[in-house]
Amino acid sequence: MRVLETVEGPADLKKLTDQQLTDLATEIRDVLVETVTRTGGHLGPNLGMVEITLAMHRVFDSPQDRLLFDIGHQAYVHKLVTGRAGEFGTLRQQGGLSGYPSQAESEHDVIENCHASTALSYADGLAKAYRVRGEDRHVVAVIGDGALTGGMAWEALNNIAAAKDLNLVIIVNDNGRSYSPTVGGLATHLTSLRTNPRYEKVLDLIKKNLGRTPYVGPPMYEVLHGVKKGLKDMLAPQGMFEDLGLKYVGPVDGHDRQALEDALRNAKAFGGPVIVHAVTKKGFGYAAAEQDEEDNLHQVRPVNKPRGWTDVFSDELIKIGHRRPDVVAITAAMLHPTGLAPFAEEFPDRIFDVGIAEQHAVTSAAGLALGGLHPVVGLYSTFLNRAFDQLLLDVALHKCGVTFVLDRAGVTGDDGPTHNGIYDMSLANLVPGLRLAVPRDGKRIQELLNEAIEVDDVPTVLRYAKGEVFPDIEAIDRVGQIDVLRRSGKDVLLVGIGAMAATAIDVAQRLEAHGFGVTVVDPRWVKPVDPQLVELARDFELVVSIEDNGRAGGCGTMIAQALRDAGVDTPFRDFGVPQEFLEHAKRAVVLQAIGLTGQEVAREITEQLTQHAEALSEPDTAGDRPGT
Repeated sequence: MRVLETVEGPADLKKLTDQQLTDLATEIRDVLVETVTRTGGHLGPNLGMVEITLAMHRVFDSPQDRLLFDIGHQAYVHKLVTGRAGEFGTLRQQGGLSGYPSQAESEHDVIENCHASTALSYADGLAKAYRVRGEDRHVVAVIGDGALTGGMAWEALNNIAAAKDLNLVIIVNDNGRSYSPTVGGLATHLTSLRTNPRYEKVLDLIKKNLGRTPYVGPPMYEVLHGVKKGLKDMLAPQGMFEDLGLKYVGPVDGHDRQALEDALRNAKAFGGPVIVHAVTKKGFGYAAAEQDEEDNLHQVRPVNKPRGWTDVFSDELIKIGHRRPDVVAITAAMLHPTGLAPFAEEFPDRIFDVGIAEQHAVTSAAGLALGGLHPVVGLYSTFLNRAFDQLLLDVALHKCGVTFVLDRAGVTGDDGPTHNGIYDMSLANLVPGLRLAVPRDGKRIQELLNEAIEVDDVPTVLRYAKGEVFPDIEAIDRVGQIDVLRRSGKDVLLVGIGAMAATAIDVAQRLEAHGFGVTVVDPRWVKPVDPQLVELARDFELVVSIEDNGRAGGCGTMIAQALRDAGVDTPFRDFGVPQEFLEHAKRAVVLQAIGLTGQEVAREITEQLTQHAEALSEPDTAGDRPGT
């Protein structure tokens, strides 16, 4: 029987011998590699978290003590040792384990965070709550994969340092990377902490000199341990944390479980906030991941993946960069995932990676625009949520020409509710002056990106889906800026937004099979609503919009408002994502579940048209009824 099979919960870890724990660490890495390379997910970060997780659970008592993970994708090992090893093969699959902590899965999961830099704030509040309630409980927050570069983490540290009596331990999992090498002054400081050789050199010298003369006294290892500690306190550049008033322990080898346990026990006994600095190697124990300089194994995806939306954007931005020397790019620790890495190679002086700090990225972009450049900010759609205030008041209010390119927009699926990009259009629609473009295919990414970068007096947003780019859908006509994709009659005007244009064509074909005349259009620019779209709507029996954004405040809402304002009384129906948190599953499965498929949308439209026709055919007998 494997050791992992005997671990049903954290308490079982405390019964294991050193050899069993060593064997367990190996087994866990084997399970991680075997499972994640099959299901997809975050491999590199979790391979580096094995010993930290084992040490945490051996020193602390979860769930009495609360263990938090930042970023939450570092919690796979935690899942394996908290009773979920038997289900681990279902990771990120429909109905299976989430790729992040999940309250529904286990009492050991406290927060369902996957947006970085939040755990320290949760930890601050939890520890204060236990202090107020008089409960003797510890809170442990492990923060890593670049999350300490986020401003919110430092806001939390500022407050934690002022609360001297909190039972709070912060483990900095320092692997020097997020999706790519961590950048900025903090990264430089952590590097100096983990690589400073001075005290080791002095220690070696003491060892050599002690060996030349007879020695009488305590055991040599005790002497050397004390000397090493004193030298580290004297020489290690740990002042940044201690100047904040935080007790600092480290650096500790994050793959030496016993050393970690010793450090954590000392931190636990301290009686106040403590930072334990653990130095780890991303991908540890799996050579391919350890040597993965481009972080392809940070999150595992198909090896031979088809050409995606991101690839089209990436290639086109390089072409623009050659033509427009004023175009620069900004990323928030997502150089490769957002497709900006090739731009960085081509124009190394025109790329700025600010770390996991979306708020700073957006306002810095405003500064770049005020300085005469045209910045392109590459973000995942879900992470624009974090910088809305900066988009509204720092960029739009100042009429800055900044182009936001939002990757992974719409329903993304596997990563669950926190990663679905279903809020960006609702947020963008709130911003005065902002222009929003939604390409339906690769060719439209090229066209609309070029059009967006020509706008220099308001922010522009370009958003596109995750995965394989759709085949190009050519227009048969253009009305203003609106592409007409199909025309067979004037019963229904179907407005397909971006990636849902293909769905709109599917709907049209189904409706035409039932005898309805349908026209399908793609607005291309959905904000502001094109007046030509409003005029088109006057000639139809029903107007329908289809989008993969939340219905509340989305494009459908904007179109309906434009029709009302223009006095157009054509009935309107919008299809979009319901305002609920969607469970993780493949995009197609999620769309099926929420009714955003050609078959379901066509069925509902057919029912509405049929009911409308029946109502018109009924005789008006209202005047014959009593009371009329």
